[in-house]
Amino acid sequence: MNLIRILKKNSGRSSGKVTVRHQGGRAKRFLRDIDFGRDKKDVWGRVESIEYDPNRSAEIALIFYEDGEKRYILAPNTLKAGDRIISSEVAPIEVGNALPLDKIPAGTAIHNIEIRPGKGGQLVKSAGSQATVQGKEENYVLVRLPSGEVRRFLPKALATIGQLGRIEAKEERLGKAGRKRWLGIRPTVRGVAMHPKAHPHGGGEGRSSVGLKYPKTVYGKAAVGKTRRKRKYSDKLIIQGRRPGKHGKVR
Repeated sequence: MNLIRILKKNSGRSSGKVTVRHQGGRAKRFLRDIDFGRDKKDVWGRVESIEYDPNRSAEIALIFYEDGEKRYILAPNTLKAGDRIISSEVAPIEVGNALPLDKIPAGTAIHNIEIRPGKGGQLVKSAGSQATVQGKEENYVLVRLPSGEVRRFLPKALATIGQLGRIEAKEERLGKAGRKRWLGIRPTVRGVAMHPKAHPHGGGEGRSSVGLKYPKTVYGKAAVGKTRRKRKYSDKLIIQGRRPGKHGKVR
């Protein structure tokens, strides 16, 4: 099974039309197929190497399983070549092992958390990030996310033990505009410097202010204030928001 393939470059365009601004000119990359689902159950694997991945801030680990299969996973902080890992309901609580949340003790650092069991990890996947299991509540497991939000998760949702590596990534400085271009990030122009047809802030004589009731995005929507939907489906799963208001709930 080939774990690497060329990643097609779309530069934020669909049929030639710009659908995502400020993208283009990226260096050629290969896409690594990462096993976010950790669905290879009860088979031990050995860490062959810790590798760089240009498509994410975290490092990845190449795993050789006992049945001969190879897979990439996100590399936790202390995982090193030669270590053994497993995904199982009865796996030991050790870095790199994947277990259902109801099998993980309170206070354990975790990453790559599933929102829906079987869908694969969707949360806590960037370099240096970790969540913490807080405890159990009726039919849910409580997890404190890196943002400070405390959220309910289904007990059978998988998570991987440990904090992700490259903790120093948040301190990294690119150093020059050229490195941004290698990453495929193009310059951002202020709205007030644009033509009035290009941005709601544009136009006017000389230097001008926004001149509106409130700042707007290029698409005309409000760029300030609350943007979360008032009746979002996941509200019932959130115990404490990132910015606790009255009663600690999201407002």
